[in-house]
Amino acid sequence: MADPHDANNAPSAHITNFIRHIIDEDIQKNVYNGRLVTRFPPEPNGYLHIGHAKSICLNFGLARDYGGVCHLRLDDTNPSKEDDEYVQSIISTVKWLGFDWGEHLYHASDYFETLYQCAEKLIQLDKAYVEELSPDEMRAYRGTLTEPGKSSPWRDRPIEESLELFRQMRAGAFPDGAKLLRAKIDMAHPNLNMRDPAIYRIRHVAHQRTGNAWCIYPMYDYAHCVSDAIERITHSLCTLEFEDHRPLYEWFIGQLADAGMLERPLPKQREFSRLNLSYTVMSKRKLLELVQDKLVEGWDDPRMPTLVGLRRRGYTPASLRLFCERIGVSKADNWIDVSVLEECLREDLNVHARRAMAVVRPIKFIIENYPEGQTEWLEASVHPQYPERGVRRFPFGREVWIDADDFMEVPAKGFFRLSVGAEVRLRHAYLVKCTRVEKNEHGDITAIYGTYDPDTKSGTPGSDVRKVKGNLHWVEVTYAESIQVHLYDRLFSVPNPDTVEGSYRDYLNPQSFEKIQTAYIEHGHLDLATGEGVQFERLGYFCLDVPLEPRVEQRRVFNRSVSLKDTAKQKN
Repeated sequence: MADPHDANNAPSAHITNFIRHIIDEDIQKNVYNGRLVTRFPPEPNGYLHIGHAKSICLNFGLARDYGGVCHLRLDDTNPSKEDDEYVQSIISTVKWLGFDWGEHLYHASDYFETLYQCAEKLIQLDKAYVEELSPDEMRAYRGTLTEPGKSSPWRDRPIEESLELFRQMRAGAFPDGAKLLRAKIDMAHPNLNMRDPAIYRIRHVAHQRTGNAWCIYPMYDYAHCVSDAIERITHSLCTLEFEDHRPLYEWFIGQLADAGMLERPLPKQREFSRLNLSYTVMSKRKLLELVQDKLVEGWDDPRMPTLVGLRRRGYTPASLRLFCERIGVSKADNWIDVSVLEECLREDLNVHARRAMAVVRPIKFIIENYPEGQTEWLEASVHPQYPERGVRRFPFGREVWIDADDFMEVPAKGFFRLSVGAEVRLRHAYLVKCTRVEKNEHGDITAIYGTYDPDTKSGTPGSDVRKVKGNLHWVEVTYAESIQVHLYDRLFSVPNPDTVEGSYRDYLNPQSFEKIQTAYIEHGHLDLATGEGVQFERLGYFCLDVPLEPRVEQRRVFNRSVSLKDTAKQKN
């Protein structure tokens, strides 16, 4: 099996899907003369999300496995919604995910002149015309799924008149919305996408790459397929919502190839199921609403399904590639439970993350029979499954922080952690027993007191002579390093927020984020690189925060990436 941690490795022998079958057949028939060229073509109108990761891994993975090439192309044809911020984020995110396009970075705007010349050719072929109906009138003329549309009064205007008007559109002679270039196909076609779709619209908006050089911009359905053909893409892979657009894709490039404007063999569009992930939304519009309405902290909020959000949460490129490999590629839409994604992260971090102890909800435990002022240094493995990675050293003393959740003055049934009179082990240290507690005037416990058995030091002969069920993590008070901890849970309280009654906003999980202002980590672990994962023993996997925008925090911030086990399954 290929190593999922290496994006450039050879494919697993068992990987197969209907797209690979199509490619294998094309290779056998020599359809593309031995070439395989795929592309990942996002629109730069938002940040990439986990659904895009599936497409990235598919397109770049196929190019890798078949010895082909994958292009990264920004389909930047709608400047009113696009921004260079999104462009740079897309480029850096694809790199972070582990893929390299080499010299093949393109933009649809690279082809604006060619796209324009192709549109003129369609007019000359009497395959396009300049429209003057209003949007409402066009909708009325379009017809329905059961009724054919009717022709625009401008549909049969002379070719030379449409050509001259189109050139005036380019020259800026008309305001936004005054005119439109439409393809002339079939207003009675059963597929509504074929009923004279728009090709160019007027937009007096500066483009983030071309500035004010253009005031007309090609529509996505036109620019996308022609750009594919210009780049000599062989296999144009997209999600199922574009299946009904395939006849239009083939019509545009077929007409232009027949006219000598594009080279054959032409790319073929194939559709696969989009990723539907539980407990989140994947719509760009809804993700933008969450950000703009400040329902989350931003695009990189660790609860978001954006790749910058998942990165900040602590997801690794290897875990995301493993997830995309595991869910596979199919033609049928289905829902993937978020626990599958979480388990992929656990698998990766279990191997690569160092271990440390941290206390998230600290309460002081004072060991009264331990000598005051004395400190001893204990040892534990950096990773218990890989002894070759060495050991870590940390202090033990009279006062330690333990987690408040690990103490119960009067233990409930089945509670095997610390309580008055109970004996437990402090991990990698000694057996200790609670003797009493100290409370404030409100009855809240402010400190726990107890004793230790010096003959039970972990790892020494006879240290396990007395078996105890409780094994608690802790941090020595004097050397403890203060941190801030962010605990994240699922953004929504229901599995499918897109399909429930009412607004998806009604199902935002109010417990999806908790900020712990003061927590403590074992001495010697603040050298972690931003984004690097660490297992807080007994608590889960965490990473050092790496937000898009620098934020002022009093302490270093650790985000919880994922629990040690699937807590949702445990609850069920």
